[in-house]
Amino acid sequence: MTDQTRDIRMQVMWNRLISVVEEQALTLLRTAFSTSVREAGDLSAGVFDPAGRMLAQAVTGTPGHVNTMAEAVLHFIAEIGRDQMFAGDTYVTNDPWKGTGHLHDITMVSPSFMGDQLVGFFACTAHVVDVGGRGFGADAKSVYEEGIQIPIMKFAERGVVNADLVRMLRANVREPNQVVGDFYSLAACNEVGHRRLMDMLGEIGLTSLDSLGEFIFSRTHAAMLERIRALPQGVWSNALVTDGYDSPVRLAAEVAISGDVVHVDFGGSDPVSRWGINVPIIYTKAYACYALKCVVAPDIPNNWASLALFTVSSPVNILNAERPAPVSVRHVIGHMVPDLVLGALARALPGQVLAEGAAALWNIHMSVRPVAGGSGRRAEILMFNSGGMGARPGLDGLSATAFPSGVMTMPIEATEQTGPIIVWRKELRPDSGGDGEYRGGLGQIIEIEPAPGHEFDFSAMFDRVNHPAAGRNGGGPGAAGVVALDDGTALRPKGWQHVPEGRRLVLHLPGGGGYGDPAARGAEARANDAIKGYVTGKKP
Repeated sequence: MTDQTRDIRMQVMWNRLISVVEEQALTLLRTAFSTSVREAGDLSAGVFDPAGRMLAQAVTGTPGHVNTMAEAVLHFIAEIGRDQMFAGDTYVTNDPWKGTGHLHDITMVSPSFMGDQLVGFFACTAHVVDVGGRGFGADAKSVYEEGIQIPIMKFAERGVVNADLVRMLRANVREPNQVVGDFYSLAACNEVGHRRLMDMLGEIGLTSLDSLGEFIFSRTHAAMLERIRALPQGVWSNALVTDGYDSPVRLAAEVAISGDVVHVDFGGSDPVSRWGINVPIIYTKAYACYALKCVVAPDIPNNWASLALFTVSSPVNILNAERPAPVSVRHVIGHMVPDLVLGALARALPGQVLAEGAAALWNIHMSVRPVAGGSGRRAEILMFNSGGMGARPGLDGLSATAFPSGVMTMPIEATEQTGPIIVWRKELRPDSGGDGEYRGGLGQIIEIEPAPGHEFDFSAMFDRVNHPAAGRNGGGPGAAGVVALDDGTALRPKGWQHVPEGRRLVLHLPGGGGYGDPAARGAEARANDAIKGYVTGKKP
């Protein structure tokens, strides 16, 4: 076999491996009980070599899950031990510091055996609707208040599910059927990946992934080195201020490009918060690496070799919170990390980096119940919503788009089926995109009412209310977010609050910043904005 023929064969096998993990992820989408998974795609899936190095990830999924999972598998291998791994095993955790950053994400890892030989691992992650405790919100003062903690342990051994763990789950969560159902969906996800891998290896005639792994890593490493060496060498810094909980939070980053490595340090960020907005370093790393890769090498596959050339450090602070800090809504601050890092890269690569956007998802968790003395239905409902992206050099920002998380929009029909609420309005928010040569993406306006005879408490997990997305290169800021009742009562952007029967919760999601001098925006573009209702000239 010639070298060229071998390379072609390996490339075909690499593509086949990606299809394996994509089917793995789609299994989770098809079988999940929680709407955050089956509708929004808040998940990840991937395949790893026997050393725990990520070979390939599914396209379906979020950077926060994928890149934390890439590190989490190493924790599973260290804690379970190779001598305690058997065919038919599945391991599980929701440890925020060894998984994905908070308790609501369940990570499962399954070894893949061909006969007696370990050929790799499959891993997946999903956000479940409830883990007990105070619920999905920032009000806890420590991780011990935030829900049930599952250390790295076996969900199944040799195909037999740990019934004691299932009973513990049912006794500690508000929606046991949904949560336990999602556990089985995660296990099935990995099992499908294993079966497809066995089919693939059998067809090709391989007994391991060693040669394919070497091909993947060597090609990725060489491509990444080429990109990094073409970057300007030096150190650039950036800082931004977010809403925080009861006071603003300053985030700071320093990006150093030196030789073959890009390093990010988050020294200078504010201290650990007493509220659950803190971020474990594993999640900070995930989104810092994602931001770097978006600029440096967006077209190079994401795997162990591409991530290895990005390094991250931080003293103990809000972006490197240690146990037992509360971390339930770590995504609110964590989703600001890409804008923070991209701001530093914009100094190194002027004219190549988009403006700031809404960044953090506007997740809302609702605990719905009948009014006192009434009959009705109780439910826990989680809804994901997105503001606008920042404008890009040469293009307007995308509206109502989940950047950097990448989750999908949740249809209101699916949300209303999960509990007694009515979504009266979900539409683009005019005038919310920052002005510029290229306009920022629009946010949304959403109105939610408890169904007749019901009321709900909701956990606000919102940002960009007091500190809107900044424009770049002369572009204007996006519109700030607003949280209120339909009678005008202002509500807080974070924390548990109440919506009584007959009232509507009204959310005005923030817009993305504009890019470039507004005077340079063409007349045709402005006319198009007006025709489509994106810009009306009124205050947002």
